[in-house]
Amino acid sequence: MSKAFNIRTMTPRRWLSQGALYCVLIVSAMFIGFPFFQMLMTSFKDINEVYQTPMVVFPKTLRWQNYADAWTLVPMGRFTINSIIYTTALTLGELLMGVGAGYAFARLRFPFRDRLFFLILITFMIPGQITLIPRFILLADLQWLNTYQGLIIPQLSSAFGLFLLRQNFKILPQEIFDAATIDGAGHLRKMFSVAVPMSKPILWTVTLLIAITRWNDYQWPLIVTNTAEMRVLPVGIQMLKYIQDMSYWNIVMAGTAIVVVPLLLLFLFTQRQFVEGALSGALKG
Repeated sequence: MSKAFNIRTMTPRRWLSQGALYCVLIVSAMFIGFPFFQMLMTSFKDINEVYQTPMVVFPKTLRWQNYADAWTLVPMGRFTINSIIYTTALTLGELLMGVGAGYAFARLRFPFRDRLFFLILITFMIPGQITLIPRFILLADLQWLNTYQGLIIPQLSSAFGLFLLRQNFKILPQEIFDAATIDGAGHLRKMFSVAVPMSKPILWTVTLLIAITRWNDYQWPLIVTNTAEMRVLPVGIQMLKYIQDMSYWNIVMAGTAIVVVPLLLLFLFTQRQFVEGALSGALKG
C-alpha cells in the first residue's frame, strides 16, 4: 500500500484533513441523494402515509400497485415510445452534427471561421424561451405541430456539443493528420478514421449529456404537441399529477421513478467512459 493511503504512516494533520474531506463528501452525498431516496420511498407508500404528520420515511408495506397505476392511468407505454424516439433521434443527430461542425471549425480553414464560431458561442447567452414563439409559428406554417419532425428537427443543433468536440479536435496532434494527408486521406476519412477514434472518451461524455438532457425535455414537447399520442414521459408525469382531483403523490413518484431508472442504468453502464471523458477534457483543456 502506498504511503498516501496507509493510515499508520499518515501524520495527524494529514489524517484530520483526509477525515474532514471524507465527512464533507459523505454529507454532500446525503444531501444530493436524499431527494432520490425520498422519491423511491414515496413511490411505495399508501396515500395516507404520504400526507401523514410527522413524515413517514419507510412505508409499512411496499405498494407495487402504485407502479401499475402510474403505467395505466395515463398511456405511459406510448409516452415511453415517444421519449425513446425523441431522445435517440436527437442524440444521434446532435452528435453527428457536432462531430462534423466541430471538425470543420477545428481542422478546416475557411473565411470568417473564427467569427462564425464566435457567433455560435453567442447562442449560449440567448435563453431558449426567446425563440419559442418564432419556432412555434414556423412549425404551424409547415403543419408540423404534433408530429415527430416538429419535435425533432428544430432541436437538432447543439452549440454546447459543437463547442466540446471542436475543442477536443483542436488539441489532437497535428502530426497524425499530416501523416494521413500524405497517405492520401481526405477530410472525411481523417475525421472518421483519425479524429473520431482518438476522441472516444469525449464522444461518450457528449452522448450521455445529450441523452440525459433530451430524455428530461419538458417545455418543447409540451408546446409542440397537443395529443396524448405524441406526448413524452416528462409531460406524462405532469398529466399523472392532475389525473384526479387529489394529488396522489405516491403514484406520481412511481411514474417519476419509471422515468429516472433508465437514466440511472445508462449512467451505470457508461460511467467509466463518462469519467474518462471528463478527466480527458480537464487534463487537455
